[in-house]
Amino acid sequence: MRRFPLFRPLVVLPALAVLGVAGAVTAQIAGDRGVAPIDSSGNFEVTDVHVDISAKSAEDARKGGWRLAQRKAWQMLSQRMTGHAGSLPDSTLNGLVSGIVIENEQIGPTRYIATLGVLFDRGRAGSLLGVGGHSFRSPPMLVIPIEWSGGVAQSLELRTGWQEAWARFRTGSSTIDYVRPTGTGSDPLLLNLGQTGRRDRGWWRMVLDQFGASDVLIPVAHLYRQFPGGPVIGVFEARFGPDNRRIARFALRVENADGVPALMDAGVQRIDQAYQNALRGGILRVDPSLAYIPPPEAEAAPDDGLGEDLIEMTPAPVAGASFNVQFDSPSAAAIGSTEAALRAVPGVGSAATTSLALGGVSVMQVTYSGDVNALRAALEARGWQVDVGGTTLRIRRPVAPAPAASPPAAGGATAG
Repeated sequence: MRRFPLFRPLVVLPALAVLGVAGAVTAQIAGDRGVAPIDSSGNFEVTDVHVDISAKSAEDARKGGWRLAQRKAWQMLSQRMTGHAGSLPDSTLNGLVSGIVIENEQIGPTRYIATLGVLFDRGRAGSLLGVGGHSFRSPPMLVIPIEWSGGVAQSLELRTGWQEAWARFRTGSSTIDYVRPTGTGSDPLLLNLGQTGRRDRGWWRMVLDQFGASDVLIPVAHLYRQFPGGPVIGVFEARFGPDNRRIARFALRVENADGVPALMDAGVQRIDQAYQNALRGGILRVDPSLAYIPPPEAEAAPDDGLGEDLIEMTPAPVAGASFNVQFDSPSAAAIGSTEAALRAVPGVGSAATTSLALGGVSVMQVTYSGDVNALRAALEARGWQVDVGGTTLRIRRPVAPAPAASPPAAGGATAG
């Protein structure tokens, strides 16, 4: 009779452990995740525009309400940008408005009551207001939103209300250049609560290079529910940098869970204002330890006179340095044309898109035979507007000036 060793079943335990780890990793990268930003353009945004108008029909009342919202929004924008409220005819406003955001509306048979947001094209509106089409912005900052709810912290592992609020936020009017991850692919493995507690600069440089960012912002939201169906208190913190430094902290409150999305939106706006104030005050700046430090060069060996007997050889060509270039990518054609334009710049060896975001800001890896200042000068000579942060460049095409305002046209106008 053949005997089997008694310890043989124990061999199965490591295999079960490996399967358990693999299952945990699969669960972490699978599921209902990924929230893409709804708008990464540079439009001027005016929110909380209240209208109340009556007309012969519901459709006429709605169109009239949108026209009235355009006029009120332009007065609010000009007051904010120039210090005095201006006015323009409806025909000119129709060419400036790029969208209407419906925050809340009530439509009756002959009446329209709504709270709207109006988006103005930055280039056209900026020329009429006497301000530049593109204002100064910070270096690209990677956003890792952390939400604490029920004693559990989540970032991008699952779709959260805090991440959705940052995706809804329109960054065009902010001086902070936000890099907002969508939460797909390997994002939950790289950008989580554990990463915000790391201090190793080498690991942070690797993560930031993946997203074309120069530093990190860590907005935190703590949700406290008093009782089921009762008030919800949100405590928000604006943090930044690999050392997780805190800039601001405040609390907001809503009466029930139905108001949590509005609570999150208000928290994002307050945190964005805190980051902008820190940028103007010199507090929010790129950590110099995150910059790439090349290894020290080896010391040259002393010349002992034997060099004259050596055979002269042609040195191999030195490969160019690699840079991340961020650019607007409204369509696939724009991506191809931008790549072709950068390949035509003298000194550029290669240019290929490594992070694609249709309708937003994509990242291209460019190899250039020179330093970042030389690449910036070469791009500016080709007509690009360039902002530099470390080894990352943000390029934009200059916006053409808006046409002269035309006299009011007879008849009604529709909203853009």
